[in-house]
Amino acid sequence: MNLKELSKILNLSQTTVSRALNGYPEVSEATRNRVNAAARKYHYIPNTRAQGLATGRTHAVGHVIPMSTKHEVVNPVFTDFVAGASEVYSRENYDMHLTIVPDTGEEHAYRKIAAKGSVDGVIVHGPVKNDPRINLLKTIGMPFVVHGRSKGDDSNDYTWVDMNNIRAFERATQFLIDLGHKRIALLNGLIGMDFADRRLTGHLKALKANGIPEDKALCFSDEMTEDYGYVATMTAMQQGNPPTAFLASSIIVGIGIRRACSELGLTFGKEVSLIVHDDELSYFRNGTTEPIYTATRSSVRQAGHICAQLLMDQIADPTLPPRHVLLEAELIIGNTTGPAPQTPNAPKPS
Repeated sequence: MNLKELSKILNLSQTTVSRALNGYPEVSEATRNRVNAAARKYHYIPNTRAQGLATGRTHAVGHVIPMSTKHEVVNPVFTDFVAGASEVYSRENYDMHLTIVPDTGEEHAYRKIAAKGSVDGVIVHGPVKNDPRINLLKTIGMPFVVHGRSKGDDSNDYTWVDMNNIRAFERATQFLIDLGHKRIALLNGLIGMDFADRRLTGHLKALKANGIPEDKALCFSDEMTEDYGYVATMTAMQQGNPPTAFLASSIIVGIGIRRACSELGLTFGKEVSLIVHDDELSYFRNGTTEPIYTATRSSVRQAGHICAQLLMDQIADPTLPPRHVLLEAELIIGNTTGPAPQTPNAPKPS
């Protein structure tokens, strides 16, 4: 099925059908709906190269990813984000261009993309404090949406989608405090990443509100892997006054904490408690019928879907004002939390 054949079936000119498919405002809504319905019925797929010549668009979205392993988007979270975004790309007949660059090569990559005109817009991942990519993209004039926010950039004159990290980790910490825990270890992501800074802020806010002093020996920061969770837990439990509870920035880190506690003979909900952040990852499900881990839950797949839709809107109408979407995490009660033990934790004899 090509444009000429579809036009003949609809008894409309090829120009009208093309304009309807490309969302031109001069085409009536009734005609646009009729054309789109016929395109779906007859499995018509527009020629994106021809569309580009007609509209000046490439029908492609860019994702620039640094190749360093010390980066929070190089993990299963990015895969689920892209799965959500791809639902929108597919519906809008957009392709996704993934560019892998050295850590110091992001600016060059964005400038090259803009110069070549290879994409209509980009999604920015893993923002850091005062992220230079934001001002760069504004200068270039490239439509973009940030997954997260850049702490220290008070202008907010860009579109972003973020989880309320401060509130989520303040609430999780308060939940543990209400259970009697005062020694709470935070296994955070890389400090400098915006989400990690905000999660630390929320954690410390709850401690301060309850008169519990910060203990820097209980605050860990690294790439969010299972091994990091295991090593940090073993380190924390070797302290003279070990924690009775753990708060992890990822369910993946939580799996490492669980492995360490199992080796130490500690039972969740009795000798030790654990709350993880759950992105509802496709391959790291927090139980099926009921949750295993107590968790702050916020779907990264949903965030990907929203980011992609906001970018599509911005590409279609560059005059739209910046939009901000702040998602709230739900506190899910699982089997890994319970009252603080009356005596300090210690490894059980083997």
